[in-house]
Amino acid sequence: YHEEERKLLSPFLSVVLLTVALSSSAAFLEPYDLLYDNAVQAFYSGDYGNVVRFMEGALSSYREVRRTKVRCRLRCQDQHPFDQALSDLRFFDVVLRRAACMNTCIEEKLGTQSVHKVSEDVAQDFHRRIPYNYLQQAYLKLKQPDKAAAAAHTYFQANAEHVEMGQNLEQYKDLQGVNEDHFVDREARPHQHSFTAAVRLYDKGDYESAIVLFEEALVEYYKADVECRAQCQGPQRFEGHDHLRYRYSLHELVSDHFTQVLHCEHECVRDLATRPGRLSPMENYLPLHYDYLQFAYFQGELQALQCSLTYLLFHEGEEFMTDNVDYYREVLEHDGKPREVRNCCEHVAFPNYYCAVISVGGSLVYDSVQLVQNSVALNGSQRVLLDHVISEEQCAELRNLAHAVTMAGDGYRGRMSPHTPNERFEGATVLKTLQYGYEGRVPMKSARLFYDTSERARRIIESYFQLNSTLHFSYTHLVCRTAITGQQDHRNDLSHPIHADNCLLDPEANECWKEAPAYTYRDYSALLYLNGDFDGGEFIFTEMDAKTVTASVKPRCGRMVGFSSGGENPHGVKAVTSGQRCAVALWFTLDPLFREMERLQADEVIHTLDTQSVWGQGLNINPKDEL
Repeated sequence: YHEEERKLLSPFLSVVLLTVALSSSAAFLEPYDLLYDNAVQAFYSGDYGNVVRFMEGALSSYREVRRTKVRCRLRCQDQHPFDQALSDLRFFDVVLRRAACMNTCIEEKLGTQSVHKVSEDVAQDFHRRIPYNYLQQAYLKLKQPDKAAAAAHTYFQANAEHVEMGQNLEQYKDLQGVNEDHFVDREARPHQHSFTAAVRLYDKGDYESAIVLFEEALVEYYKADVECRAQCQGPQRFEGHDHLRYRYSLHELVSDHFTQVLHCEHECVRDLATRPGRLSPMENYLPLHYDYLQFAYFQGELQALQCSLTYLLFHEGEEFMTDNVDYYREVLEHDGKPREVRNCCEHVAFPNYYCAVISVGGSLVYDSVQLVQNSVALNGSQRVLLDHVISEEQCAELRNLAHAVTMAGDGYRGRMSPHTPNERFEGATVLKTLQYGYEGRVPMKSARLFYDTSERARRIIESYFQLNSTLHFSYTHLVCRTAITGQQDHRNDLSHPIHADNCLLDPEANECWKEAPAYTYRDYSALLYLNGDFDGGEFIFTEMDAKTVTASVKPRCGRMVGFSSGGENPHGVKAVTSGQRCAVALWFTLDPLFREMERLQADEVIHTLDTQSVWGQGLNINPKDEL
């Protein structure tokens, strides 16, 4: 075919083939990936009427597939419950009946399920709201600016770093026929929408109206929680397993499946607290509803006491709320009970485990590690200070390694003093130290220690902040800052100016803009100190004004400060006025697309070295190939 003929016939042929494939189905909902593909083809053909028709159809189909699966899974779960005590045969009978029930229910409403399986790329496009980018352009071409504005606004909510779309939105505001009511988020999640609106009313002092919306937000939250867990009841991915060679027993396979379901259900806590386009959840999201409510109800009413007691279910013993409870009991002259929050755990595969891990501050993984200060003590959110992460001997070995491998300006394009002219900055990556180890310029044992120490830090941060999804390295740096003799008199600058790690700090606007050149994909940061024998060099947290210090940390061997990387944690380093300050600096991401490439290469080197140590040199593998 000529290209024009192919474009015209492609959607027609796709529909014909699909119709043939589905001729035996009792019902048929057009797959959203097919409609999406047709819409994209229409867009590049300039057929904007069909862009709208197919893309709106794709969005409708996408929503219907999700709704149907949730309804069917919940219905079949209720019809075929697991008893308290199950024999092997009874357990598998329930599993099979539940599966058959779900398959029948879903196919009655959608048609053959296989045609609704979509590629990961398409699923990601819908998750990132890409269809709305096409729609806003198509509606604009069709001279429907009100609908274009809604599509643009919906896209921008999940893609705030998209500069061009931000500019488009500003232009829409000046178009005739467009008013403020047209800028709606078509994909707004009801529980988040109500919560945000409630907070605005609360901040204005309209507590009565805020109460209505906070209560509505709670109802919507628990409803969304049930639906999210229902989404987890489908097939699971088994990362790291090759099922063509999977030789485990049936019980182990079933156990693996339900473990994956549990993990998925636990992720719902993060998902429901995460705004569109963000990787990190709002901290303390669900308990905050009860915190706001107890104050909004603050008229000596029973509801205030109930909400305070409910908050304490999530944060047992928290001092300020315990004081509130005592006050309400005194005013009311009687005790109360917390609200019922069992909905939160009702549909979890293993409810006791899930409910136990809701509280803030997870395991420190290693027995030697000690918690020094949590977020409250550090006057912020998502902060932690730990001691004894590594030993004195390990600190000394890593300092010796730093003296041998670090180079001036490493990581900053060779600039010897990237942050201040009064200090010399030197650094090295994990891969570089392994290369030096392979070449015999430093002990391989020391290079390996740097690698293992960074992994130890990653595991602690991932566990303490209860991320429940893999935290990946974004960048790892062994760094030393040295005061330059003769340049310290009357010094009034910082060793590292106040900044945030994943956004551009704007103190005057009291904002942190998540856009380039900031490393917007970074989610958590940590600094592991190797010494304290120097003057100055304290790590500080500040308010968004970059002036008001909220917490200060004095470095010492084995001490680590960890925190989320966003605008909630502006930080910097006071001037090092004498001596040398060394640390392992770590930045992490929850997005595997932004994993540190050098780290992946280093992983391969370590794997190769470990393989050689087990199997000897007969494999003829050269770790330098990875370097």
